Amino acid sequence: MKKSQLLKKISQTKKSSQSLTDVKASQRKKIILDIADRLEKNVSKIIKANKQDIKEQEALKKPFGFIERMILDKAKILDLSRSLREIAQMKDVVFSVLDKKTRPSSIKIKKVRVPLGLIAIIYESRPNVTVESFILCFKSANAVILKAGREIAQTNKVFISLIKKVLKDNQLDPKIVLDLSLIERDLVKELLVNENIDCLIPRGGKGLIDFVKQQAKVPVIETGASVVHTYIDQDANLNLAQKVVLNAKTRRVSICNALDVLLIDKAIYKKILKKITPSLKKKKVEIRADRSSFDFLKKLDYPRLKKAKPGDFDSEFLDYILTVKLVNDFSQALDHIQKHSLGHSEAVITESLAKARKFFKKIDAACLYWNTSTQFSDGAQFGLGGEIGISTQKLHARGPFSFESLTTYKYLIKSPGAVRK
Repeated sequence: MKKSQLLKKISQTKKSSQSLTDVKASQRKKIILDIADRLEKNVSKIIKANKQDIKEQEALKKPFGFIERMILDKAKILDLSRSLREIAQMKDVVFSVLDKKTRPSSIKIKKVRVPLGLIAIIYESRPNVTVESFILCFKSANAVILKAGREIAQTNKVFISLIKKVLKDNQLDPKIVLDLSLIERDLVKELLVNENIDCLIPRGGKGLIDFVKQQAKVPVIETGASVVHTYIDQDANLNLAQKVVLNAKTRRVSICNALDVLLIDKAIYKKILKKITPSLKKKKVEIRADRSSFDFLKKLDYPRLKKAKPGDFDSEFLDYILTVKLVNDFSQALDHIQKHSLGHSEAVITESLAKARKFFKKIDAACLYWNTSTQFSDGAQFGLGGEIGISTQKLHARGPFSFESLTTYKYLIKSPGAVRK
C-alpha cells in the first residue's frame, strides 16, 4: 500500500465514524449479538486460520509465551462470544447526560457523553483483540483502525471478514472498521501522526509502547507493559501465599498481569520456599534467584534454577520464569516495588491490616491486591464486560478500561436569548 492510499483510507474511516452517531443503541446491540452468532457458527473456520498462523510462527521458532498468546480453540472462541453477549446487554452510555444545571444567567447546561471519534489500535500477537477492540469501539459509537501483528494475519482476516459481513447485512457502512495489519512498517508511523485519529492505543510489550510514546503526535492511552510484583510479608498466611503465588505465576503466563517478581521477607523465606517450590516445580517454572534464595533453593535441589541478573528485576517474562528476591522487611519491599514497578498490578500477602493499608497508599499502580492473585486485572473480572486494555497511565483511563472510557463529553447550552453582561 502506498502512503497516499493509506491516507485516503484513514480519511474515509474518519468520515464513516460520523455515521455512527445516528445508530440507535438497540441497533448497536443487535449487531454485537449478530457478530457473537457468527463467531459461534464459524468456529472451525477461525481455528483453521489460527492453526495456519501458529504453524508459520512455530517454523520461525518463536518462544512458547509468544505462541501461547496466539492460540485460539473452541472454548476460547465461545468465551469470546459470551463476552460479546455480555457487552451487548450492558447499558448504553453514548449521549447520556452526565450533569445538568441552570445558571442565574438563565443558561441551561447539559454535560453529555459523546464518542471520541476514530480510534487506532496497534497490537501484537493476540487475535481476540481484533474482535474485542471492534466491539468496544462500536459499543461506544467509535470507528476503529486495527493494526495487528503480521503473525496473526490469517486469523485476523477471518475476523474482519465476519465483522464486515454483519455490518453490511445490517445496512451499516463497513468502512467504520479499517484493517491495516499488513501495511509496511514505515507506514505504521503515519498512524502516530495522522490528525484524523482521535486516540491511539498500543497493546503489547514495552518496546511497542515506548515506540508509540516517542513517535506519536496524537493522544495515546498506554496499556499493557508491566513488571508484576507480589510481596510475601512475615505476617502472611503461608497456605494462602502458596495458592496465590501459584495462580499469579502459572494460571496464564503470557498475560501482562502474570507475576514476574516474588519478594519474600527474610524472616520466613525458608518456610515459604519449602512450601511453594513443589508446585512451581510441577509447572516447570524457572526461578532466577538472588544470592541468598539461590543458595537455599540449591539445597532444596530445585531443578530449573539460575542466579538472577540485575535485568531480571525489570523484566516482563510472559513465560514460566519467576525472579525471587529476599528483603529485610516491609519497608524494603515497598522501596523495591516503587523503584521497579511500571504501574500495572502489584500485590501484598499479609495478615496485617496496617501493612495492607500502607501498601495501598504508598504503591502507585493501577491495580493493587491484598491476599489476591494479580491475574484478576481484567475487564471482564472487574464487571466491565470486556476491556480495550489495561492502562498504566493516570489521565483519562487507568487500569482495565472498557467502552465507557472510549468516550469524552461536550457541553450543550441553551437559553431564551441570554447575553452576558
